[in-house]
Order: sequence, then C-alpha cells, then structure tokens
Amino acid sequence: MWKKLYNAALAVQNSRSISPFIDAGGVAAAILTKDGNIYVGVCIDTACGLGMCAERNAIANMITNGESKIDRVVAVMSNGKVGSPCGACCEFMMQLDCDSGEIEILLDIETEKTVKLKELLPDWWGVDRFNSQT
Repeated sequence: MWKKLYNAALAVQNSRSISPFIDAGGVAAAILTKDGNIYVGVCIDTACGLGMCAERNAIANMITNGESKIDRVVAVMSNGKVGSPCGACCEFMMQLDCDSGEIEILLDIETEKTVKLKELLPDWWGVDRFNSQT
C-alpha cells in the first residue's frame, strides 16, 4: 500500500509556476482514509505566506469528499524522497479525530519506515478536549 500511495503522490507532482507570486507542485502528498480511499494534493507556495502544504491540500480534498479519518500519509519531496509533515500539517491532522495519533506516516519508501503521528506530537495539547466529548 505504501508504494501505491507513493505513486499516487508522484502522479500529481509537477513543479510549476502559476504566476510571479505562486509556485505549485514541488511537493506532493497522498493520504489513505480509514474507508480505503486515496486523496492527493500538491503544495502551493505563495509570496505572502498564504500557501498550503501538499498534505493539507490532500486533506482538504478528503474533507471535500465527505471523509475525515486518515489511516496513512505519504509526502514526496521534490527530489523524490519521502519527508515528514511540517508542524502545521501534524497539528491539522491531530485535530481531525480523537484517534489521529494513530495515523501512520511514511519516512522512507525503500525501508517502509513509518512513524505514528502521536510520536511526532507526543504531548499534544488537545487530548483533553477530545476526552471531554466521551
């Protein structure tokens, strides 16, 4: 499944200039939802900082399609290697669901080394708010 996600991200990765202010596609991401669907996205870098990481773009695509629970995440950097999500992406994923800490993130395509989101955010500030809902 990791290779399938990697290839899905690679298929949309296409570094390009949209305008003198916006570049897109240098990084691509694919997510696998708990329902088994794959959503992809690319980074959108802007001159004013209002851009969007590939992971958040893929998550927006997932939410647009009525889902909100992620199982796995892959981000492909411009050099073809896999990379870890930034802090903003980790925070966004953590806020999606009380079980988001279990999301698997690919760190190396060749060895299929992964990490769980809760390992990247071990003492996440929002746990109590989720716990108060149960």
